[in-house]
Amino acid sequence: MALAEIGDKTQLLAFILAARFRRPWPIIAGILIATLANHAFAGALGAWITTVIGPVWLRWILGLGFIAMALWTLIPDKFEEGDARMDRFGVFGTTLVAFFIAEMGDKTQIATVALAAQYKAFLPVVAGTTLGMMIANAPAVLLGDRIAHRMPVTLVHRVAAVIFAVLGVATLLGAGKALGF
Repeated sequence: MALAEIGDKTQLLAFILAARFRRPWPIIAGILIATLANHAFAGALGAWITTVIGPVWLRWILGLGFIAMALWTLIPDKFEEGDARMDRFGVFGTTLVAFFIAEMGDKTQIATVALAAQYKAFLPVVAGTTLGMMIANAPAVLLGDRIAHRMPVTLVHRVAAVIFAVLGVATLLGAGKALGF
């Protein structure tokens, strides 16, 4: 999940908030709380999906979904700096609201839904995807521009795309049958 987040709009948001406010700890706390709430919702949705969709359909949906995620990962996100302007909420509140909104429908949220549906493990999936977000975004906040220009974003996106593609193909070929799909 951390690889998928590199160069993502929420990581760009982390850079912008860090540059704008220069107060890393409230920003990191806002990212953590927003991500936990967002991914808990996504994980719950993924767990619920397994109760309404049969195993064969679920395998196809998840497999093709992971392959779509691989392709989506190769498309760089764009972020408008004006989207982070909510000064009236303070540093923590601005980060919390901006991150929660930015993460809606984002690659990592959709991946959380898919992983929760595939592995039927709500808490480990939410914890893992949240940890991945923090691994990618906390350094962005703490180190800002010093690391932004040194990271080969295209290479990182390609590696993440390969991981999602492998998950998709493995799912389509029957990985997870022991889990019921």
